[in-house]
Amino acid sequence: MMRNWVRRGCFMVCLLLVLSVPMMALAAPSGKLIIFHAGSLSVPFAAMEKAFEAKYPGVDVLREAGGSTKMARLISEAGKPADIMASADYTVIDKTLIPGNAVVNVRFATNQLVLCYTDKSKFADEINAKNWPEILQRQGVIWGHSEPNLDPCGYRSLMVLQLAEKFYNQPGLSDKLLANRPQANVRPKAVELITLLQNGDMDYAWEYRSVAVQHGLKFITLDDHINLGNYQLDDFYKQAKVQVTGKKPGTFLTRTGQSVTYGVTLINDAPNKEAAEAFLAYLLDPNGGLKILEEMGQPPFVPARVPTAAMQAKLPASVQPLVEVKE
Repeated sequence: MMRNWVRRGCFMVCLLLVLSVPMMALAAPSGKLIIFHAGSLSVPFAAMEKAFEAKYPGVDVLREAGGSTKMARLISEAGKPADIMASADYTVIDKTLIPGNAVVNVRFATNQLVLCYTDKSKFADEINAKNWPEILQRQGVIWGHSEPNLDPCGYRSLMVLQLAEKFYNQPGLSDKLLANRPQANVRPKAVELITLLQNGDMDYAWEYRSVAVQHGLKFITLDDHINLGNYQLDDFYKQAKVQVTGKKPGTFLTRTGQSVTYGVTLINDAPNKEAAEAFLAYLLDPNGGLKILEEMGQPPFVPARVPTAAMQAKLPASVQPLVEVKE
């Protein structure tokens, strides 16, 4: 009798193991995963794509990079399908995607603006953290930034000029600098400026520090009062204001200076919610995506942050432990 019970027990255990195999297989995400993200995240997200696909071989990550405002509008206005949107400015998600296209906004990393150049740049052996405003005004010096209406790095570049005017107590400095920057030097994407620098077609360009590090560019590190990289100086940063185009033609928004903070969200009608949730959990993992950001010169928030407990509750269960409630 005892042997029969043992046999039945072994049979049940084996049956459960057999049945669990397909269930475990079904639990793994698969299919195409569409991610829209800021151009400044291109290098770390390429590394994350490779690692995530290795972890989940059934998933094919499809990434589209560009100015964060443009990427968000492709979702909210053009109706392009997407699973995840990662922005270089978390407020873009608040203003463009919530509540119509998303309900959460996780802040996961910071950055700062720097002035990039190469050995080919005019006055490369002379420029420093104090004289850069004077050099950018010199005749023949070619410098630029990305389009403020499409890319947060663009309107942040203009904020840096305004903050420099305040910090150095030089009224009119911002206008003088812009007078030596033709409109042709304003490019749709900040990453386009990298090619111009490397080819010697531009002397200086405003970029995020992480982008400069990832592409091996030389750069000038600015005072914290100017670089938008220190959240403790947000009150000073608020003095900078840049007007950009709104959602509808003929409308405008005012962007107010604050420290650089990246945000990520899940799109409400995501075609592949399962894979999207798995990627978000990987991105926010201190040993996953956040570690890659740290290694590539971009300080992550560990743990990532949401502003309210109500928003935290709206996150997938797998993601909630990776996020803290913090303003």
